[in-house]
Amino acid sequence: MNTMLINAYGDNAKFEHAEIDRPQTKPGHVLVKVSASSVNTVDTMIRKMGENLPLSPDTPAILGMDMAGTIEEIGEGVDGFEVGDEVYGCVGGLADLPGTLAEYIVADADLIAHKPKNLSMREAAAIPLVGITAYEGLHRAGISSGQRVLVHGGSGGVGHIALQLAKHYGADVYSTGGGDAQLELIKQLGATPINYKTEKVAEYVQTHTGGAGFDLVFDSVGGANLSSSFEAAALNAQIATTVSMCELDLNPMHFKGLSLHVVFMLIPMLHNHNRSTHGEILRDLASIIESGAVKPVLDETSFGLEQAGEAHARLESGQAMGKVVIDHSN
Repeated sequence: MNTMLINAYGDNAKFEHAEIDRPQTKPGHVLVKVSASSVNTVDTMIRKMGENLPLSPDTPAILGMDMAGTIEEIGEGVDGFEVGDEVYGCVGGLADLPGTLAEYIVADADLIAHKPKNLSMREAAAIPLVGITAYEGLHRAGISSGQRVLVHGGSGGVGHIALQLAKHYGADVYSTGGGDAQLELIKQLGATPINYKTEKVAEYVQTHTGGAGFDLVFDSVGGANLSSSFEAAALNAQIATTVSMCELDLNPMHFKGLSLHVVFMLIPMLHNHNRSTHGEILRDLASIIESGAVKPVLDETSFGLEQAGEAHARLESGQAMGKVVIDHSN
């Protein structure tokens, strides 16, 4: 089968086309012919950092975590799926799990769900990692109707899904962005845009909450930006973040009584821990998407499988608006 391999990691690592044997279906798994995959920041980190990132697979490696495609074979013990079903999921590209930059993939049936009927394969491939992350963060933080929710990075991959989900759950949603195009997208997705480059945290907290702060902050930027999340949060508020690998002063958290929820959605894949929760989340997301409440935003560029390197470069350029998707039929 056709695949794109990484034979050595590093800043100048390149994808190389290779023909390898099609993987064999095994119990609890399904063989999927991949129609599309998408690029996430963690994919680019693995390509560059390699062994310095504990979750990187050994080389030669097939990267790529997200995919949408069609089931061609069913392994022993798999229920709920049939040959010909269109599915989506975040299924490989790390540790000992081969990735999606290939013609076929053998995927754990617990990590997939039926593709939303109203999405194309390209759109569906953009959802799994960011969708599961946004869903998990909001639910762990106790999202509920009537809350004032702040999403940091609402035009990004995770942020634009979190923003729409928060709206779906009945929240009054605000979101930060740093440019005209980003702020316009945030507005189009139904949130009140905040320009973090021109408005200080205290200013927008006063403007939008009367100084009380936000009930829930979803921080898809994380790191040093968590200090802004602490400042923007109300007393006893909830904060969910996707990036917490940093050192911070937690005094503001203490004196406000804040709760911090760290989302690392790769845990089920890395440790084979509660994988079925990913399938359950993807099924729920499919229902929400089919209701019209959530729609992925795709970058205007288009790449084929043999352009995997260009797709990575597009995401790393910072110029992409929405998810960068690879069309395997090209």
